Amino acid sequence: MSFFVFLVAHSQKSVFEVARSGSVNEIKALMAINADTINAVEDSGYLPLTLACYNGNNEVALFLVNHVKDINGNSKMGTPLMAAVYKNDELVVQALLAMNVNPNIADANGTTALHYAIMSRNEAIVKLLIDANADVAFTDKRGNSALDYGKMTQNQNIINLLKKNKI
Repeated sequence: MSFFVFLVAHSQKSVFEVARSGSVNEIKALMAINADTINAVEDSGYLPLTLACYNGNNEVALFLVNHVKDINGNSKMGTPLMAAVYKNDELVVQALLAMNVNPNIADANGTTALHYAIMSRNEAIVKLLIDANADVAFTDKRGNSALDYGKMTQNQNIINLLKKNKI
């Protein structure tokens, strides 16, 4: 058995490579060697879940959503929720929200997942975030609120969603 573990350990990609483009079976094999590997931070600041979200690796992202220690996974590269919103990935956004991810964490620019969803003009994700109590009044470091971004998009459906939920 130890020879098998040795062989597997030396023939596999890193958790970060697997998060980008690997499979759930590869993640499970890495976890069999070190269960905490899925919580590691890459030198560039990415967490495996965030990488999976940014790279559209849904199979791995959905697995990690249920296994990482910190579902919010805030790093200098943002959160998994921000990454899923950036990729317009409604399925992963729903999975993260179902795990009670915090939709109000801001990145280094003070930008939240809601701001990114609005900038992407993704009405479905904007609604999901608002339904998850995303703060529509929160302003980024430039002083722009979600409604300000909504007005910039000139998307009346998004503007109406934001106005209806403005505090």
